[in-house]
Amino acid sequence: MEIELSAEAKDRRLNRLVAVTVVLLSVFMALCNIKDGNIVQAMQQAQSNAVDRWGEYQATRTKAHIVHTAQVELAATGRRGDPALVAAQAEFVRQSVHYAAESPILATQAKGFGRQYDALNVHDDQFDASEALISTAVSLSAVAALTEAFVPLAFAWGFGAMGIAMGVCGFTALPFDPTALSHFLG
Repeated sequence: MEIELSAEAKDRRLNRLVAVTVVLLSVFMALCNIKDGNIVQAMQQAQSNAVDRWGEYQATRTKAHIVHTAQVELAATGRRGDPALVAAQAEFVRQSVHYAAESPILATQAKGFGRQYDALNVHDDQFDASEALISTAVSLSAVAALTEAFVPLAFAWGFGAMGIAMGVCGFTALPFDPTALSHFLG
């Protein structure tokens, strides 16, 4: 009877460890998912802004080309000294200067939004890696409970620790890039 009680107590202890592990990892993963969702929204906004700026850049370059073509046509077909021709040429020069100044600004802004997207993507990848590692840890915890063995739980703790580390990197904006981990696993 004493042998049965000690085995039962051991099973309860293991089940308690599994339960605590699963709860702690699940809560941490839920918090990471909230932050990751916010990062994804910011990534979408940065991507949208970059696309908008590149569209404005292309439109500005097109307008500059149209103005240049109009200047050439006006010079070829107009009479020199005509006040309307002089006024039109002055307007075309003003527009050309404006478009020439605006184009590099728009390109710089678009590239800036692209860099912002890339920086956010690193943190999104950190949270994705965290989720994958913690999901693996939770699965190993379930295996430990089913097999009533401590070894899978120890592996679960290892995966959970790596998942928490990746989540902390995401929360604290540490520059650790999990691309190497992705290439190793992929």
